Amino acid sequence: MVFSEEAGSSSYSLPPYPREDTPLLGKAPALSSNLKTFANIFISVVGAGVLGLPYSFKRTGWLMGLLMLFSVAFLTYHCMMLLVLTRRKLQSLTPFTAIPSFGDLGFTICGPLGRLAVDLMIVLSQSGFCVSYLIFISSTLAFLTNNETTPVFLGFTPKVLFLWACFPFQLGLISVRTLTLLAPLSIFADVVDLLAKSIVMVQDVFVSVKNRPDLKMFGGLSVFFYGIGVAVYAFEGIGMVLPLETEAKDKEKFGRVLGLGMGSISVLFSLFGGLGYFAFGEETKGIITTNLGPGVITLLVQLGLCINLFFTFPIMMNPVNEVMERRFCGSRYCLWLRWFMVLVISLVALLVPNFADFLSLVGSSVCVVLSFVLPALFHLIVFKDELGWSCLVWDGAIVVFGFVIAVTGTFTSVMEILSPTS
Repeated sequence: MVFSEEAGSSSYSLPPYPREDTPLLGKAPALSSNLKTFANIFISVVGAGVLGLPYSFKRTGWLMGLLMLFSVAFLTYHCMMLLVLTRRKLQSLTPFTAIPSFGDLGFTICGPLGRLAVDLMIVLSQSGFCVSYLIFISSTLAFLTNNETTPVFLGFTPKVLFLWACFPFQLGLISVRTLTLLAPLSIFADVVDLLAKSIVMVQDVFVSVKNRPDLKMFGGLSVFFYGIGVAVYAFEGIGMVLPLETEAKDKEKFGRVLGLGMGSISVLFSLFGGLGYFAFGEETKGIITTNLGPGVITLLVQLGLCINLFFTFPIMMNPVNEVMERRFCGSRYCLWLRWFMVLVISLVALLVPNFADFLSLVGSSVCVVLSFVLPALFHLIVFKDELGWSCLVWDGAIVVFGFVIAVTGTFTSVMEILSPTS
Protein backbone atom coordinates (compact mmCIF):
# COMPACT_ATOMS: atom_id res chain seq x y z
CA MET A 1 0.00 0.00 0.00
CA VAL A 2 1.08 3.54 -0.71
CA PHE A 3 0.91 6.31 1.89
CA SER A 4 1.97 9.79 0.88
CA GLU A 5 0.76 13.32 0.49
CA GLU A 6 -0.17 12.49 -3.08
CA ALA A 7 -2.98 10.29 -1.89
CA GLY A 8 -4.90 13.28 -0.67
CA SER A 9 -6.01 14.34 -4.12
CA SER A 10 -6.93 12.63 -7.32
CA SER A 11 -4.45 14.86 -9.12
CA TYR A 12 -1.67 14.95 -6.47
CA SER A 13 -2.64 18.59 -5.82
CA LEU A 14 -5.99 20.23 -5.63
CA PRO A 15 -7.17 21.08 -9.15
CA PRO A 16 -8.50 24.56 -9.84
CA TYR A 17 -12.01 23.30 -10.63
CA PRO A 18 -14.54 20.87 -9.09
CA ARG A 19 -13.69 17.16 -8.96
CA GLU A 20 -16.10 14.23 -9.19
CA ASP A 21 -16.74 14.45 -5.44
CA THR A 22 -17.29 18.23 -5.38
CA PRO A 23 -20.80 19.16 -4.17
CA LEU A 24 -22.97 20.59 -6.94
CA LEU A 25 -23.99 23.69 -5.02
CA GLY A 26 -20.49 24.80 -4.18
CA LYS A 27 -18.90 24.50 -0.75
CA ALA A 28 -21.18 22.17 1.22
CA PRO A 29 -21.57 22.16 4.98
CA ALA A 30 -18.98 20.02 6.71
CA LEU A 31 -21.59 17.72 8.23
CA SER A 32 -24.96 16.47 7.00
CA SER A 33 -27.88 15.18 9.04
CA ASN A 34 -29.13 11.64 8.52
CA LEU A 35 -32.10 12.98 6.57
CA LYS A 36 -29.91 15.01 4.23
CA THR A 37 -27.56 12.06 3.79
CA PHE A 38 -30.54 9.88 2.88
CA ALA A 39 -31.68 12.46 0.31
CA ASN A 40 -28.19 12.70 -1.18
CA ILE A 41 -28.01 8.90 -1.49
CA PHE A 42 -31.35 8.90 -3.26
CA ILE A 43 -30.28 11.60 -5.73
CA SER A 44 -26.91 9.94 -6.36
CA VAL A 45 -28.36 6.53 -7.28
CA VAL A 46 -31.71 7.17 -8.98
CA GLY A 47 -31.09 8.00 -12.64
CA ALA A 48 -31.97 7.05 -16.20
CA GLY A 49 -31.34 3.35 -15.59
CA VAL A 50 -34.79 2.94 -14.05
CA LEU A 51 -36.37 3.71 -17.42
CA GLY A 52 -35.03 0.44 -18.85
CA LEU A 53 -36.33 -1.77 -16.03
CA PRO A 54 -39.81 -2.51 -17.48
CA TYR A 55 -38.25 -3.86 -20.68
CA SER A 56 -35.76 -5.85 -18.62
CA PHE A 57 -38.67 -7.38 -16.67
CA LYS A 58 -40.23 -8.32 -20.00
CA ARG A 59 -37.06 -10.18 -20.97
CA THR A 60 -36.37 -11.85 -17.62
CA GLY A 61 -39.91 -12.32 -16.31
CA TRP A 62 -41.29 -10.30 -13.42
CA LEU A 63 -40.28 -12.64 -10.58
CA MET A 64 -36.79 -13.27 -11.95
CA GLY A 65 -36.43 -9.53 -12.52
CA LEU A 66 -37.40 -8.74 -8.95
CA LEU A 67 -35.00 -11.34 -7.54
CA MET A 68 -32.17 -9.91 -9.64
CA LEU A 69 -33.03 -6.35 -8.66
CA PHE A 70 -33.00 -6.97 -4.91
CA SER A 71 -29.92 -9.21 -5.13
CA VAL A 72 -27.97 -6.54 -7.02
CA ALA A 73 -29.18 -3.90 -4.55
CA PHE A 74 -27.90 -5.94 -1.60
CA LEU A 75 -24.56 -6.67 -3.25
CA THR A 76 -24.15 -3.01 -4.23
CA TYR A 77 -24.85 -1.94 -0.65
CA HIS A 78 -22.37 -4.51 0.65
CA CYS A 79 -19.63 -3.29 -1.69
CA MET A 80 -20.35 0.34 -0.81
CA MET A 81 -19.79 -0.54 2.84
CA LEU A 82 -16.58 -2.37 1.90
CA LEU A 83 -15.27 0.91 0.49
CA VAL A 84 -16.28 2.79 3.64
CA LEU A 85 -14.68 0.22 5.95
CA THR A 86 -11.52 0.08 3.84
CA ARG A 87 -11.08 3.85 3.99
CA ARG A 88 -11.73 3.94 7.73
CA LYS A 89 -9.07 1.28 8.24
CA LEU A 90 -6.47 3.17 6.18
CA GLN A 91 -7.22 6.49 7.85
CA SER A 92 -6.91 4.88 11.28
CA LEU A 93 -3.39 3.78 10.31
CA THR A 94 -2.44 7.22 8.93
CA PRO A 95 -4.79 9.81 10.49
CA PHE A 96 -3.40 12.72 8.47
CA THR A 97 -3.90 11.07 5.07
CA ALA A 98 -7.02 12.35 3.30
CA ILE A 99 -8.83 9.83 1.10
CA PRO A 100 -11.84 11.78 -0.18
CA SER A 101 -12.70 9.79 -3.31
CA PHE A 102 -12.69 6.35 -4.90
CA GLY A 103 -9.66 7.22 -7.02
CA ASP A 104 -7.70 8.35 -3.96
CA LEU A 105 -8.51 5.05 -2.26
CA GLY A 106 -7.20 3.17 -5.29
CA PHE A 107 -3.97 5.17 -5.20
CA THR A 108 -3.50 4.64 -1.46
CA ILE A 109 -3.86 0.87 -1.80
CA CYS A 110 -2.27 0.09 -5.17
CA GLY A 111 -0.43 3.26 -6.16
CA PRO A 112 -0.78 4.75 -9.66
CA LEU A 113 -2.13 1.45 -11.02
CA GLY A 114 -5.01 1.54 -8.57
CA ARG A 115 -5.90 5.09 -9.50
CA LEU A 116 -5.62 4.25 -13.20
CA ALA A 117 -8.06 1.35 -12.79
CA VAL A 118 -10.62 3.54 -11.01
CA ASP A 119 -10.13 6.45 -13.43
CA LEU A 120 -10.61 4.19 -16.44
CA MET A 121 -13.81 2.68 -15.06
CA ILE A 122 -15.16 6.13 -14.12
CA VAL A 123 -14.51 7.52 -17.61
CA LEU A 124 -16.11 4.51 -19.31
CA SER A 125 -19.12 4.34 -16.99
CA GLN A 126 -19.89 8.07 -16.99
CA SER A 127 -19.43 8.23 -20.76
CA GLY A 128 -21.74 5.24 -21.05
CA PHE A 129 -24.39 7.05 -19.02
CA CYS A 130 -24.14 10.05 -21.33
CA VAL A 131 -24.45 7.84 -24.41
CA SER A 132 -27.65 6.36 -22.98
CA TYR A 133 -28.99 9.87 -22.36
CA LEU A 134 -28.50 10.83 -25.99
CA ILE A 135 -30.10 7.57 -27.15
CA PHE A 136 -33.13 8.22 -24.95
CA ILE A 137 -33.52 11.85 -26.02
CA SER A 138 -33.16 11.22 -29.75
CA SER A 139 -35.33 8.06 -29.71
CA THR A 140 -38.10 9.73 -27.71
CA LEU A 141 -38.22 12.86 -29.89
CA ALA A 142 -38.20 10.71 -33.02
CA PHE A 143 -41.09 8.68 -31.59
CA LEU A 144 -43.07 11.88 -31.07
CA THR A 145 -42.75 12.62 -34.81
CA ASN A 146 -44.34 9.21 -35.62
CA ASN A 147 -41.37 8.54 -37.89
CA GLU A 148 -38.45 6.71 -36.34
CA THR A 149 -36.88 5.01 -39.36
CA THR A 150 -37.73 6.88 -42.58
CA PRO A 151 -35.05 9.34 -43.76
CA VAL A 152 -36.40 12.89 -43.93
CA PHE A 153 -33.38 15.12 -44.66
CA LEU A 154 -30.19 14.32 -46.56
CA GLY A 155 -30.80 10.64 -45.91
CA PHE A 156 -30.87 11.03 -42.11
CA THR A 157 -33.64 9.66 -39.90
CA PRO A 158 -35.35 11.88 -37.30
CA LYS A 159 -33.42 10.09 -34.52
CA VAL A 160 -30.08 11.04 -36.09
CA LEU A 161 -31.21 14.61 -36.74
CA PHE A 162 -32.41 15.11 -33.18
CA LEU A 163 -29.15 13.71 -31.82
CA TRP A 164 -27.07 16.13 -33.87
CA ALA A 165 -29.45 18.97 -32.98
CA CYS A 166 -28.46 18.40 -29.33
CA PHE A 167 -24.76 18.45 -30.20
CA PRO A 168 -24.07 22.24 -30.30
CA PHE A 169 -26.05 22.83 -27.12
CA GLN A 170 -24.12 20.13 -25.30
CA LEU A 171 -20.87 21.71 -26.49
CA GLY A 172 -22.02 24.93 -24.86
CA LEU A 173 -23.05 23.29 -21.59
CA ILE A 174 -19.88 21.21 -21.39
CA SER A 175 -17.82 24.39 -21.77
CA VAL A 176 -18.98 25.66 -18.37
CA ARG A 177 -15.97 25.54 -16.05
CA THR A 178 -17.74 24.94 -12.75
CA LEU A 179 -20.75 22.87 -11.72
CA THR A 180 -21.96 25.71 -9.51
CA LEU A 181 -23.25 27.56 -12.57
CA LEU A 182 -25.25 24.48 -13.57
CA ALA A 183 -26.86 24.03 -10.13
CA PRO A 184 -30.18 25.77 -10.99
CA LEU A 185 -30.52 23.66 -14.15
CA SER A 186 -29.77 20.51 -12.16
CA ILE A 187 -32.41 21.29 -9.53
CA PHE A 188 -34.97 22.05 -12.24
CA ALA A 189 -34.10 18.81 -14.06
CA ASP A 190 -34.48 16.74 -10.87
CA VAL A 191 -37.93 18.19 -10.14
CA VAL A 192 -39.10 17.54 -13.71
CA ASP A 193 -37.69 14.00 -13.57
CA LEU A 194 -39.48 13.18 -10.32
CA LEU A 195 -42.81 14.45 -11.63
CA ALA A 196 -42.47 12.66 -14.97
CA LYS A 197 -41.61 9.27 -13.44
CA SER A 198 -44.44 9.61 -10.91
CA ILE A 199 -46.91 10.23 -13.72
CA VAL A 200 -45.57 7.22 -15.63
CA MET A 201 -46.15 4.95 -12.62
CA VAL A 202 -49.69 6.27 -12.09
CA GLN A 203 -50.54 5.72 -15.76
CA ASP A 204 -49.06 2.21 -15.60
CA VAL A 205 -51.46 1.35 -12.77
CA PHE A 206 -54.54 2.40 -14.77
CA VAL A 207 -53.31 0.67 -17.94
CA SER A 208 -52.52 -2.59 -16.10
CA VAL A 209 -56.02 -2.69 -14.59
CA LYS A 210 -57.53 -2.16 -18.03
CA ASN A 211 -55.30 -4.39 -20.17
CA ARG A 212 -54.44 -7.30 -17.85
CA PRO A 213 -51.82 -8.67 -20.31
CA ASP A 214 -50.30 -12.13 -20.13
CA LEU A 215 -47.19 -12.13 -17.95
CA LYS A 216 -44.31 -14.54 -17.42
CA MET A 217 -42.48 -15.13 -14.17
CA PHE A 218 -39.17 -16.46 -15.51
CA GLY A 219 -37.47 -15.72 -18.82
CA GLY A 220 -34.87 -18.48 -18.62
CA LEU A 221 -31.13 -18.58 -18.00
CA SER A 222 -30.41 -17.13 -21.46
CA VAL A 223 -31.40 -13.65 -20.24
CA PHE A 224 -29.69 -13.87 -16.83
CA PHE A 225 -26.68 -11.74 -17.78
CA TYR A 226 -28.90 -9.25 -19.58
CA GLY A 227 -31.04 -8.69 -16.49
CA ILE A 228 -28.00 -8.44 -14.21
CA GLY A 229 -26.46 -5.80 -16.46
CA VAL A 230 -29.54 -3.58 -16.45
CA ALA A 231 -29.94 -3.93 -12.67
CA VAL A 232 -26.28 -3.05 -12.01
CA TYR A 233 -26.61 0.00 -14.27
CA ALA A 234 -29.73 1.13 -12.42
CA PHE A 235 -27.97 1.05 -9.02
CA GLU A 236 -24.70 2.62 -10.16
CA GLY A 237 -23.64 5.34 -7.74
CA ILE A 238 -20.75 3.82 -5.84
CA GLY A 239 -18.42 6.68 -6.78
CA MET A 240 -20.33 9.01 -4.46
CA VAL A 241 -20.41 6.82 -1.33
CA LEU A 242 -17.07 8.05 0.12
CA PRO A 243 -17.86 11.78 -0.30
CA LEU A 244 -21.31 11.18 1.23
CA GLU A 245 -19.81 9.37 4.23
CA THR A 246 -17.28 12.18 4.67
CA GLU A 247 -20.10 14.75 4.93
CA ALA A 248 -22.29 12.64 7.24
CA LYS A 249 -22.64 14.04 10.77
CA ASP A 250 -23.26 10.67 12.47
CA LYS A 251 -20.79 8.36 10.77
CA GLU A 252 -21.66 5.48 13.08
CA LYS A 253 -25.16 5.45 11.61
CA PHE A 254 -24.06 5.99 8.01
CA GLY A 255 -24.29 2.27 7.20
CA ARG A 256 -27.86 2.18 8.51
CA VAL A 257 -28.83 5.28 6.54
CA LEU A 258 -27.19 3.88 3.42
CA GLY A 259 -29.03 0.58 3.87
CA LEU A 260 -32.34 2.38 4.32
CA GLY A 261 -31.66 4.45 1.22
CA MET A 262 -30.75 1.44 -0.93
CA GLY A 263 -33.76 -0.47 0.38
CA SER A 264 -36.12 2.40 -0.46
CA ILE A 265 -34.61 2.76 -3.92
CA SER A 266 -34.99 -0.98 -4.47
CA VAL A 267 -38.70 -0.77 -3.69
CA LEU A 268 -39.08 2.24 -6.02
CA PHE A 269 -37.23 0.47 -8.84
CA SER A 270 -39.24 -2.72 -8.40
CA LEU A 271 -42.49 -0.74 -8.55
CA PHE A 272 -41.43 1.18 -11.65
CA GLY A 273 -40.19 -1.92 -13.48
CA GLY A 274 -43.02 -4.17 -12.33
CA LEU A 275 -45.83 -1.71 -13.04
CA GLY A 276 -44.44 -0.99 -16.51
CA TYR A 277 -44.34 -4.68 -17.39
CA PHE A 278 -47.71 -5.42 -15.75
CA ALA A 279 -49.26 -2.65 -17.84
CA PHE A 280 -48.00 -3.66 -21.28
CA GLY A 281 -46.77 -7.26 -20.97
CA GLU A 282 -44.97 -8.52 -24.06
CA GLU A 283 -45.64 -5.18 -25.78
CA THR A 284 -43.29 -3.38 -23.37
CA LYS A 285 -40.72 -1.38 -25.35
CA GLY A 286 -37.09 -0.55 -24.63
CA ILE A 287 -38.13 2.95 -23.52
CA ILE A 288 -41.26 2.61 -21.40
CA THR A 289 -42.54 6.10 -22.22
CA THR A 290 -43.03 5.08 -25.87
CA ASN A 291 -45.71 2.65 -24.65
CA LEU A 292 -47.85 5.47 -23.30
CA GLY A 293 -50.84 6.46 -25.37
CA PRO A 294 -51.25 9.81 -27.15
CA GLY A 295 -52.27 12.86 -25.17
CA VAL A 296 -51.01 16.08 -23.66
CA ILE A 297 -49.94 14.44 -20.39
CA THR A 298 -47.94 11.78 -22.22
CA LEU A 299 -46.29 14.45 -24.36
CA LEU A 300 -45.33 16.48 -21.29
CA VAL A 301 -43.93 13.37 -19.56
CA GLN A 302 -41.75 12.46 -22.53
CA LEU A 303 -40.52 16.03 -23.00
CA GLY A 304 -39.92 16.33 -19.25
CA LEU A 305 -37.69 13.26 -19.18
CA CYS A 306 -35.80 14.53 -22.23
CA ILE A 307 -35.26 17.90 -20.55
CA ASN A 308 -33.99 16.19 -17.39
CA LEU A 309 -31.44 14.08 -19.25
CA PHE A 310 -30.44 16.99 -21.49
CA PHE A 311 -29.40 19.11 -18.52
CA THR A 312 -28.00 16.15 -16.59
CA PHE A 313 -25.59 15.34 -19.45
CA PRO A 314 -22.94 18.00 -18.60
CA ILE A 315 -23.14 17.13 -14.90
CA MET A 316 -22.48 13.46 -15.60
CA MET A 317 -19.58 14.49 -17.84
CA ASN A 318 -17.85 16.33 -15.00
CA PRO A 319 -15.98 13.25 -13.65
CA VAL A 320 -14.87 12.50 -17.22
CA ASN A 321 -13.59 16.05 -17.64
CA GLU A 322 -11.78 15.86 -14.30
CA VAL A 323 -9.98 12.64 -15.15
CA MET A 324 -9.15 13.50 -18.77
CA GLU A 325 -7.86 17.01 -17.98
CA ARG A 326 -5.85 15.73 -15.02
CA ARG A 327 -4.16 13.04 -17.09
CA PHE A 328 -3.63 14.89 -20.36
CA CYS A 329 -3.67 18.61 -19.54
CA GLY A 330 -2.07 18.86 -16.10
CA SER A 331 -5.45 19.54 -14.43
CA ARG A 332 -5.93 22.63 -16.60
CA TYR A 333 -9.23 23.48 -18.25
CA CYS A 334 -9.14 22.18 -21.84
CA LEU A 335 -12.03 23.15 -24.11
CA TRP A 336 -11.02 21.11 -27.15
CA LEU A 337 -10.69 17.93 -25.08
CA ARG A 338 -14.17 18.42 -23.62
CA TRP A 339 -15.63 18.99 -27.08
CA PHE A 340 -13.81 15.95 -28.44
CA MET A 341 -15.33 13.72 -25.72
CA VAL A 342 -18.83 15.00 -26.54
CA LEU A 343 -18.19 14.21 -30.22
CA VAL A 344 -17.04 10.66 -29.39
CA ILE A 345 -20.04 10.06 -27.15
CA SER A 346 -22.41 11.35 -29.84
CA LEU A 347 -20.87 9.06 -32.46
CA VAL A 348 -21.21 6.04 -30.17
CA ALA A 349 -24.87 6.92 -29.54
CA LEU A 350 -25.50 6.81 -33.29
CA LEU A 351 -24.31 3.19 -33.45
CA VAL A 352 -26.56 1.80 -30.68
CA PRO A 353 -30.09 0.89 -31.82
CA ASN A 354 -31.70 0.05 -28.46
CA PHE A 355 -31.70 2.01 -25.19
CA ALA A 356 -32.21 -0.95 -22.84
CA ASP A 357 -29.62 -3.10 -24.61
CA PHE A 358 -27.02 -0.39 -24.10
CA LEU A 359 -27.91 -0.15 -20.40
CA SER A 360 -27.15 -3.85 -20.10
CA LEU A 361 -23.83 -3.43 -21.90
CA VAL A 362 -22.62 -0.61 -19.64
CA GLY A 363 -23.90 -2.36 -16.52
CA SER A 364 -22.37 -5.72 -17.43
CA SER A 365 -18.97 -4.31 -18.31
CA VAL A 366 -17.64 -1.26 -16.51
CA CYS A 367 -20.31 -0.86 -13.81
CA VAL A 368 -19.77 -4.41 -12.56
CA VAL A 369 -16.03 -3.81 -12.24
CA LEU A 370 -16.51 -0.43 -10.57
CA SER A 371 -19.29 -1.54 -8.20
CA PHE A 372 -18.22 -5.09 -7.29
CA VAL A 373 -14.73 -6.10 -8.37
CA LEU A 374 -12.68 -3.09 -7.22
CA PRO A 375 -14.37 -2.59 -3.80
CA ALA A 376 -14.03 -6.29 -2.92
CA LEU A 377 -10.44 -6.40 -4.20
CA PHE A 378 -9.40 -3.29 -2.26
CA HIS A 379 -11.04 -4.64 0.91
CA LEU A 380 -9.30 -8.00 0.45
CA ILE A 381 -5.87 -6.35 0.05
CA VAL A 382 -6.22 -4.10 3.11
CA PHE A 383 -7.82 -6.66 5.47
CA LYS A 384 -6.16 -9.85 4.22
CA ASP A 385 -4.26 -10.38 7.51
CA GLU A 386 -7.33 -9.82 9.70
CA LEU A 387 -10.16 -11.57 7.88
CA GLY A 388 -11.29 -15.08 8.66
CA TRP A 389 -11.41 -17.65 5.89
CA SER A 390 -15.14 -17.11 5.33
CA CYS A 391 -14.67 -13.37 4.71
CA LEU A 392 -11.70 -14.04 2.45
CA VAL A 393 -13.80 -16.48 0.44
CA TRP A 394 -16.68 -13.99 0.31
CA ASP A 395 -14.48 -11.16 -0.99
CA GLY A 396 -12.82 -13.50 -3.46
CA ALA A 397 -16.21 -14.79 -4.62
CA ILE A 398 -17.38 -11.24 -5.33
CA VAL A 399 -14.25 -10.54 -7.38
CA VAL A 400 -14.65 -13.76 -9.38
CA PHE A 401 -18.40 -13.21 -9.81
CA GLY A 402 -17.75 -9.67 -11.03
CA PHE A 403 -15.20 -10.80 -13.60
CA VAL A 404 -17.50 -13.58 -14.85
CA ILE A 405 -20.39 -11.14 -15.22
CA ALA A 406 -18.12 -8.57 -16.88
CA VAL A 407 -16.82 -11.00 -19.50
CA THR A 408 -19.94 -13.06 -20.16
CA GLY A 409 -22.40 -10.19 -19.73
CA THR A 410 -20.43 -7.92 -22.04
CA PHE A 411 -20.34 -10.60 -24.73
CA THR A 412 -24.08 -11.26 -24.36
CA SER A 413 -24.96 -7.56 -24.48
CA VAL A 414 -22.79 -6.93 -27.56
CA MET A 415 -24.55 -9.83 -29.30
CA GLU A 416 -27.91 -8.34 -28.34
CA ILE A 417 -26.94 -4.99 -29.86
CA LEU A 418 -25.53 -6.50 -33.05
CA SER A 419 -28.39 -8.98 -33.50
CA PRO A 420 -31.36 -7.58 -31.55
CA THR A 421 -34.19 -9.95 -30.82
CA SER A 422 -37.70 -9.05 -31.75
